[in-house]
Amino acid sequence: MENSKKISGEIRIPDTIIKNKGRGVAGLPEVKNEIEEFLNKDISKLLEVLLANAFFAKSSDIHVEPEEEKVKVRMRLDGVLHDVITINKDIAQKIVSRIKLLARVKLNIEDRPQDGKFTVVVPLEEEEVEVEIRMSALPSEHGETLVMRVLDPRKLISLDDLGVRDHFLNLFKKEIKRPNGMVIVTGPTGSGKTTTLYSFLKTINNPEVKIITIEDPIEYHLEGISQTEVDPEKGYDFANGLKAIVRQDPDVILVGEIRDLETAQISMQSALTGHLVFSTLHTNDAPGAIARLISLGEKIINIAPAINVVIAQRLIRKVCPRCTLYQRPDEQFMQKAREELKTVKKDVFTFPSEIRIPRIKGCKKCSFTGYQGRVGIFEAFLVDDEMEEFLSSSPSIAETKKKAIEKGMITMRQDGIMKVIERITTMEEIDSVT
Repeated sequence: MENSKKISGEIRIPDTIIKNKGRGVAGLPEVKNEIEEFLNKDISKLLEVLLANAFFAKSSDIHVEPEEEKVKVRMRLDGVLHDVITINKDIAQKIVSRIKLLARVKLNIEDRPQDGKFTVVVPLEEEEVEVEIRMSALPSEHGETLVMRVLDPRKLISLDDLGVRDHFLNLFKKEIKRPNGMVIVTGPTGSGKTTTLYSFLKTINNPEVKIITIEDPIEYHLEGISQTEVDPEKGYDFANGLKAIVRQDPDVILVGEIRDLETAQISMQSALTGHLVFSTLHTNDAPGAIARLISLGEKIINIAPAINVVIAQRLIRKVCPRCTLYQRPDEQFMQKAREELKTVKKDVFTFPSEIRIPRIKGCKKCSFTGYQGRVGIFEAFLVDDEMEEFLSSSPSIAETKKKAIEKGMITMRQDGIMKVIERITTMEEIDSVT
């Protein structure tokens, strides 16, 4: 029975492998040793060890990358890739075939991209956790490159647990309870946009509200919400899906991403005709969302009245609580911080009388990186009547940003500097993402 489950796209991690897990980044050398035990013995067990360790280390993805003579296996932890092991190509091919079999993709196709998924069941003491693995295979110079994205449902958190400061929290809670309009979250891939949107849905989800999503792909399954997934081969893309969703009379619609003019137009019209619409865009900052929608071909006369709020975010690493040192900042940092935070209102942030900022050191628990875990930095601006009138003249991104700051927008960089002073992260980390 167990074998048939695996072939049909499910793999169960045995209790014997689960013992002594949870080592995080510091355990990667031990992961290598465990994998080496099964290298020439049992490919299924080897894969179970790899997936179990990725789960307990809270890895976001696993990479299998062929090189000229060997194949490298890496894990991404806290947004940073770490080498796990290098293996020979024969064994790597067996691992890839096993993964492709689980993901229900064609084993004999290696010259074009393929996407698939399978489930990993992790039996914990308190519950069984079903983790979805999204697999992407891509032909490369030295063979197929595989990436497995680990979608752990435990990462679904409530809005209150996002780690946003009260200023943003109050704003978000107010805007997601409006009866209509658009809430747009922007940022690059891997910046936590989906987690933020799902936390919004969890906050407003109740039996009186009909919520329908269209996603590519569905990353996490939410109880009480109708979730649909695009399937371009069958003609079900964002635009077509949205047209069908509107006919279902939803109160709230989540559009995974606005990529083209037709999707933008239908989303805007839905927002203007009594629906609350959540969506994402790939832009560098919040003001850039307006320019992005215009570049897709949408008219500003439709954009400005439809949008309620635009949010931008990035993920930054938090300092390790075990080894971080705290020191008085030098005058250069203080001058820089005071200059950059001069537009932040005192009811949002005031400089503490005693300031000590983190200096990373590194220990075994954080694999000598000095960081452990991640948190978001945010910026957001409201489109009220004044901003709507301002946007009607199609201002540049710089002009929009200046106006938003004048109206009280806190930028991601400002939010980051405040988190440095609050001892959450380092200035080096903020400089690297903003």
